[in-house]
Amino acid sequence: MKHFLLLVLFLLGYSLKAQEEVSNKDGVDVHHVPLNQKEDSLYLKNTILNAHWHAHIRSFLMSTTNEGDLKDDYALAAGAGIGVLTKPLYGFQVGLSGFFIYNLLSSDIDQPDPQTKASNRYELGLFDILNPGNKNDLDRLEELYLKYTLSKSSITFGKININTPFLNPQDGRMRPTLEEGVWININESKTFGFNGGWIWEVSPRSTVQWFQIAQSIGINPSGITTSGSKSDYYSNLSSAGMFIANVYYRPSEKLKINLWNGFLENIMNTAMVEVNANKSLNNNHSFYQGLMFMHQDAIRSGGNENPSKSYIDKGAQSNIISAQLGIKNKRVNTSVNYTHITGDGRYLMPREWGRDPFYTFLPRERNEGFGNIHAISIKSSLSVFKNSLTAGMGYGYYHLPDVKNYRLNKYGMPSYHHLTLDAAYRFQHFLKGMELRMLVVSKIKQGETYDDLKYIYSKVNMLNFNLIIDFRI
Repeated sequence: MKHFLLLVLFLLGYSLKAQEEVSNKDGVDVHHVPLNQKEDSLYLKNTILNAHWHAHIRSFLMSTTNEGDLKDDYALAAGAGIGVLTKPLYGFQVGLSGFFIYNLLSSDIDQPDPQTKASNRYELGLFDILNPGNKNDLDRLEELYLKYTLSKSSITFGKININTPFLNPQDGRMRPTLEEGVWININESKTFGFNGGWIWEVSPRSTVQWFQIAQSIGINPSGITTSGSKSDYYSNLSSAGMFIANVYYRPSEKLKINLWNGFLENIMNTAMVEVNANKSLNNNHSFYQGLMFMHQDAIRSGGNENPSKSYIDKGAQSNIISAQLGIKNKRVNTSVNYTHITGDGRYLMPREWGRDPFYTFLPRERNEGFGNIHAISIKSSLSVFKNSLTAGMGYGYYHLPDVKNYRLNKYGMPSYHHLTLDAAYRFQHFLKGMELRMLVVSKIKQGETYDDLKYIYSKVNMLNFNLIIDFRI
């Protein structure tokens, strides 16, 4: 059914494009309605003829080399999708998109490492982690929403793509995380604004299904409880949804204050304040800084009365502070970043929903699930050839609690050094719309692992290589 939907979308888009070309040959621009034909713009056919169509083709090659005899893996994925956003009709628009993926080539990514019995952590995420053997039937209805716009504000209902500190696309695999709910944007003032809404379903990246919000938590490996037993909250949590609210205040172009709150009904509440400021040093350089504070509290029993099946311990809390100092010009951007999660408890946010919002974040690892950590990172990027070529590097050191400190180390991750190299080239002229990106990641063990390879495999002493080609129309 999903393949059929994508085919219909593609053929309809192609036919509309052909009709547009024919109309233009006759001297009629279907994208601009003359004033004396204003009433025609209210016709349903014009909302379709003048719709914005877009297509995306992606290939993703990934490989991971682990220490010694630990299992190495590779995979090559390819896919394509198409979407449409209709022209406004009385302020209303409809958005629709879908995507399909194929496993063109891969190692036995559905098989665990023979020594540690741990599952593949990276390559499998290009496909469907809930059905590792599926190589062909990987399609998803991604967006299906109704949007109403009034002036500079809007309200959207349906399957959407939002970007918040709690739920975000985390587009480090073939497809991003998506949400279903109602979302409001109020942007009438240059000084104040509001974004927020109620989310009740999620389709995490590396899956092709949609889940009630509570059932989406725990699809990825869920680690251990604070007492050291295996977490068992997957499919055992109860929540009606998540309310997210963002109020921002921008007193000037050089200062912005963001207040965020994420209320995950029956499980936990997360509040965050972020202040970003910048200052011009001269005509070419500017200095920027950011400061973030986050606080979390458990709600009731954390999603389940049984502690082994709850997402967060009853009465638990966590506190996080993250800071950034940077300098940039038109070509170079360099920042020094620091994050501290206090020893009050673990910072928790479902890994299925997005990446960490902290300034110290580097690709292929997170600080979610840990407490009492100190993290520092240095990031630098260079843009040349009119921003067609961008290259960057990052280094981070993450001092984590001991792997056997179950209360503060959910996933048994040792302290580590983190190195990243990335480059992206955006083609021009004949290949305009195509982007080639490379990412190389290395994580090197620093903390004690007690000669247990389960603390090593796919976590540290590893090299992860990625080559991505995107073509957008």
